[in-house]
Amino acid sequence: MVQQRNRRTRIADVAREAGVSKTAVSFAFNSPERLSSDTASRIREVASSLGYRPHPVARMLTQRQTRTLGVLTPQALSVVFANPFFSTFSQGVALAAEEAAYSLLFVSPVLGSLELAVDRATVDGLVAVGLSEEHPEVEQVRQADLPIVMVDSSPFPEHSSVDVDDEKGARAAAEHLVGLGHRDFLVVGAEPPTPGSRVSFDGIVGRRLAGYRAALAAAGIDLPDECVVVGPATVEGGTECFARAWEDGLRPTAVLAMSDAMAIGVLAAAHRLGLRVPEDLSVVGFDDIDVARLVNPPLTTVHQPVRRKGEEACRLLLAAIERHDEPRPEHRRLDTRLIVRGSSGRAPQPRQEVAAEE
Repeated sequence: MVQQRNRRTRIADVAREAGVSKTAVSFAFNSPERLSSDTASRIREVASSLGYRPHPVARMLTQRQTRTLGVLTPQALSVVFANPFFSTFSQGVALAAEEAAYSLLFVSPVLGSLELAVDRATVDGLVAVGLSEEHPEVEQVRQADLPIVMVDSSPFPEHSSVDVDDEKGARAAAEHLVGLGHRDFLVVGAEPPTPGSRVSFDGIVGRRLAGYRAALAAAGIDLPDECVVVGPATVEGGTECFARAWEDGLRPTAVLAMSDAMAIGVLAAAHRLGLRVPEDLSVVGFDDIDVARLVNPPLTTVHQPVRRKGEEACRLLLAAIERHDEPRPEHRRLDTRLIVRGSSGRAPQPRQEVAAEE
């Protein structure tokens, strides 16, 4: 049978050519176990010869599955992909999704509304990055009865979650610099994802800031609020934060950046100001992204298993989809460790001490 080129082959065409019902054709593609193997194979062969392919939307409605997982972020994709952390995390999600034959859909605000984006997302479940329980989008997902795994958020009972020990990692970073004699610190953190909203010292920002403050307090060092500056979690954001602090008259000898991208931006700003790293300024990041070891000087940072975090989150989501009727949430906390490289060194001596030695 030769089909006209100007018309898409339909399920009825396959059924007629194979001598079966349209239901049998549907079974051959969506539930082959309901047919004999010979019948299913014959129907698929006929469909292939006719150039028939099941319509994806119709197939989705039949199976009640999209075979697609969503990665939900409160920031625009143009912003999140500017941070190498997100690319590495997404690679981990993709590795686990591909193993299970799922596709990925990145869900970010539509016309400034993440709620609208969630409404439009046709997915079987969501990996939500950086959302707190208070976000209205989380409540929306709950009401939609959609499986969700929270990443880098405050975990709550009914949804699985993955995070790292942010406070422990941040404390190790600050203790490292204190041990090198530094007492004048600047903390560079991420601003809230929604323009105009206030900085919330909850979630990652709060946990890391708590770790920094704990280490400094133990050494008798105060960290005034003006020594905590925030900006986008990008290289440009780190550059702008340090430049702004310098213009405001702050003269730190050490910078604690809450992401490697921001730390690399600080290195760029320091270079423009003629500061030597680590002789004049020490910089410590957080994440240990691949490029951290390639910058000059190589970045001292807190390692977290970013790619593994993505894989773990995806596998937890797949498990939640499989047992959606009987949820068994799991909460996994991954460890961190300090990686010392060339961007941190001993605190510069005060000018009066240098003069006295001369």
